[in-house]
Amino acid sequence: MAAFSNSWKGVCKLGCLPTLQHIRHGSKAVTRHWRDMNFMRQKLMAVTEYIPPKPAIPEECKPRTRFIEEENGYTRLLRRQVEETFRENKMIAVCQYNYIHGNDMVLMRHQLRKYNIHVKFFPNEIVRPFLLDSKFKNLLPLFVDRNLLMVSPEIRAQEMLRILKRMPPINLLGVYVDNAILSQQGFLNYAKLPSMVTAQGEVVGTLSLLTSQTSTILQRGPAHLASLLDQYVKQQSAEADTSKETGTPNKTEAL
Repeated sequence: MAAFSNSWKGVCKLGCLPTLQHIRHGSKAVTRHWRDMNFMRQKLMAVTEYIPPKPAIPEECKPRTRFIEEENGYTRLLRRQVEETFRENKMIAVCQYNYIHGNDMVLMRHQLRKYNIHVKFFPNEIVRPFLLDSKFKNLLPLFVDRNLLMVSPEIRAQEMLRILKRMPPINLLGVYVDNAILSQQGFLNYAKLPSMVTAQGEVVGTLSLLTSQTSTILQRGPAHLASLLDQYVKQQSAEADTSKETGTPNKTEAL
């Protein structure tokens, strides 16, 4: 023991530590294993198991509760803008929107704004519920893919078609104008019609022509009769003058 202590002191002086050795001790054996519950206890647990009572009304007969999702402020704003757009504009054109360059889109909107035509973008999830309960429900089949609206409080058919010819990616699907829904071809025919002022002038000219012809026809009979009576008076005066010169009585005096 004294030799071990002396050697330990010598090692400590030299600055070296002895190596550590781990000694593994034997663990105890596991003697507790799972055993099945006693048969009598199983019967007791089965008999005393809680059985909840059945409801008086089956679940299938109860009214289903519907969870209504509240609309956020942005959805309400879009719905209000859609209602104002369809209520305040006389011309509403539905177009299919394909991708075009941003500068071309800005240029087209600027050209349309000169004629008081505005471009509107609304998602179909907002537009379709509004159209379903309105007088514009026949426009529902047009809102399938990405769409844009060209709206104007005035009827600017020729100007809008002239600008759309320069934009092939934007296809015209249908137009609501003058309380009627027109297809693309119907709107093209509508644009070829004259303006309201020109049409009114043509109608007034036609009506005045008919009245003038009617007055001419009504005045033709009396004028012809007057001319015949005038000619008769001239003939009678001429015969009277000739009878005076020759001294022979005329037909009226002989009678």
